[in-house]
Amino acid sequence: MDRKDWLGLMLKIADPVLTSLAEGQLHQKLPVEKQSREMYAHLEAFARTLSGMAPWLELEGLKGEEAQLQAEYRALALKGIANATDPASPDFMNFTEGYGQSLVDAAYLAYALVRAPHALLEPLSAPVRRNLADCLIATRKFEPFPINWLFFSAMVEAALCLMGEEWILPPVERVVNAFEEWYVGDGMYGDGAFFHMDYYNSYAIHPMYVDVLKTFAPRVPRYAALLPKVEKRAARYAAIQERLISPEGTYPMTGRSLCYRFGAFQALVHAALQENLPEGLTPAQVRCAVSAVMERTVKGGMFDANGFLKVGVIGNQPSLGEHYICVGSVYMCVAAFLPLGLAPSHPFWSAPDEPWTNKKIWAGADLPCDEAVDE
Repeated sequence: MDRKDWLGLMLKIADPVLTSLAEGQLHQKLPVEKQSREMYAHLEAFARTLSGMAPWLELEGLKGEEAQLQAEYRALALKGIANATDPASPDFMNFTEGYGQSLVDAAYLAYALVRAPHALLEPLSAPVRRNLADCLIATRKFEPFPINWLFFSAMVEAALCLMGEEWILPPVERVVNAFEEWYVGDGMYGDGAFFHMDYYNSYAIHPMYVDVLKTFAPRVPRYAALLPKVEKRAARYAAIQERLISPEGTYPMTGRSLCYRFGAFQALVHAALQENLPEGLTPAQVRCAVSAVMERTVKGGMFDANGFLKVGVIGNQPSLGEHYICVGSVYMCVAAFLPLGLAPSHPFWSAPDEPWTNKKIWAGADLPCDEAVDE
């Protein structure tokens, strides 16, 4: 798959969500098969879609058809933010009700703002900006669980900081202190007091830790000093993630939230986006490895008759979805498209195809040993 293929797949996934929301019809059109998720699904779908698309929306210097598409989807995203945060809109979203899931998805909306402040914040009118800030501030009522949820409160504060709103430090301090304690070594964090063999180091922990620290590093010297260490851990985890991808484009089905599909590799593509890949792992290897996962997944069927995602890894597999999984939440897969925020001339896109690690080894290549990274 090349850049055009990646872009086409991302827009195919995102278009029903963003178009429906811009028309004020997402609540009407998004299929929600679990009544218990009705109050959360729409913000989940929008926030996770926008968070993954944000680097592409932010990219300057595109030309031709891709520039035209970018302008169209920037407009849809801005209209979506306005409708999602306007109490008078039929698509006003839930930022305050329930047990705290609204905090999770407000954080992914906040992450989109952190990733694309020029495209998604600067053009907002004063009333929309005020509504957006009020919705994010309202999530402070939720006490995050002492797991990866700590990042969600910190990310909300990061967005408020970039918006010029009054932000508070304790949520950021809490996440930094906790995850420095929960780091278990070799690029991996425990998700709370215990290590979980799942993909939450990728879905949330590594990308959010790096970007929260980057946001606050100019304001808090301790975070600036910590950032290189956290980036080194993220690079090591990216190397591990690349080695999880088989020659056939499959990967281990272990842990929860598998229905986020290729969103499982957010940490890998985030490292590529930030040019933080470890020595010996090239951007072309990452492009080809993640492309193989995407191709394998799409062949299994992802979309319903109206273009919305199905719950599952390959096709519709609702039994793979935990109690908190619905159609809205599986838009986490859009996180895999972060490298579209790199220019078409970047080696991620311009370098020739290159086999990834597992494909090389299983073809008989003699590669250097993999080694753990010690702090």
